[in-house]
Amino acid sequence: MPARASRSLGSTSGEAIPLSHFPVSLDRAASTPPVPRGRAVALRACLLGGFAAVSLAVAGCGRHSPRGGPPQGPAAVSVMTLQAQPVTLTTELPGRTTPYETSDVRPQVTGIIIKRLFAEGAVVHAGQPLYQIDPAPYQAAYDQAKAQLASAQAQVATAKLKAERYADLAKIKAVSQQDADDAKAAYGQAAAAILQQKAAVEAARINLGYTRITAPITGRIGVSAVTVGALVTAGQASALSTIQRLDPIYVDLTQSAVDHLKLMDELGRLGPGEGPPKGATVTVQLGDGLDYPEPGKLQFTDVTVDQFTGSVTLRAVFPNPKGVLLPGLYVRARLVEGVDPKGLLVPQSAVARDEKGRPTALVVDGRGKAELRLLTLGGAIGNQWRVSGGLAPGDRLIIEGGQNARPGAEVRIVPASPSIPAAGGAG
Repeated sequence: MPARASRSLGSTSGEAIPLSHFPVSLDRAASTPPVPRGRAVALRACLLGGFAAVSLAVAGCGRHSPRGGPPQGPAAVSVMTLQAQPVTLTTELPGRTTPYETSDVRPQVTGIIIKRLFAEGAVVHAGQPLYQIDPAPYQAAYDQAKAQLASAQAQVATAKLKAERYADLAKIKAVSQQDADDAKAAYGQAAAAILQQKAAVEAARINLGYTRITAPITGRIGVSAVTVGALVTAGQASALSTIQRLDPIYVDLTQSAVDHLKLMDELGRLGPGEGPPKGATVTVQLGDGLDYPEPGKLQFTDVTVDQFTGSVTLRAVFPNPKGVLLPGLYVRARLVEGVDPKGLLVPQSAVARDEKGRPTALVVDGRGKAELRLLTLGGAIGNQWRVSGGLAPGDRLIIEGGQNARPGAEVRIVPASPSIPAAGGAG
């Protein structure tokens, strides 16, 4: 018969373990079959091992729990004392090249093209023949006009003699006064006919000259739209070809009206002015990223805002002796707009952004504490920002160690590293 379960179990050390330590009721334990002694010992060993592991884990967590370290000293920062200095105001604007002069070649008389007298794409000079229209009908009209002039000149001689003769006869009452007056009027009509025929001869001569179409300006001529044998008409809508003068050449720049008003306001703050001065230097960058070697000059600023784009046009003129700049070319232009005599420049590395994206900087106040400033930036000049608001001459700007400084906390000033540019003077 198996032994009846006792009220306590022996431990490995020989001490009795009360049954209350196990989550089993006495009634259930009484009804449970007895466990062999070897298995009971193994079970007690597993329970004791688990309790020990939990105790070690809790103790380990207590040993590694963070504790407040000793208080650190003021953050080490480097500063520069800002100084006002003349700063050139520049801006980058998009633009396109435009010919200095443009002329569409059109016929002024009707006829058949019998010759083309130029090479497409070549440089032509003002007055150089380009096309030859068949001159035969215009030559005939000119000859006819000259003949009619000669006839009119012959008739005026006879009319003049008759008028003089009738005037003498009218004095002696040999002819009536009416006949004398008629002779005088006929002479006047003959003289007027001469003037009329002279004008007809001149018109015929001009039309004959128009049969040779010449270049109205000097420049580079494009593709010919007609060939030999084509019929052209006076005043036709389509051009025979186009001539463009490319040296010098215009660059039309566009600036938004908002930016233009800001510039006008800033220039007004700096001194009297109505925008970028005429003759200001302009440089352009080509589409391949290379700078065009010849600087240009600002010629004028338009006085009208485009109602569709909301922009203002600025026109600059550039020398183009080698023909590098072609009409319609997209460029980026850098325009010198003025000079701020009291400008402030700060390293870009000293300017941060807050959660709203606004530019900020840290300065050291008179109590040696870091102070946060909200800045107004006027644009980048190299690796520096031009600051138009938020800082003043004499401020000690933190340029190194700002990541360790907190607004309102004391800081310790140390020398700056040589790599930081001294834009406004080192502190």
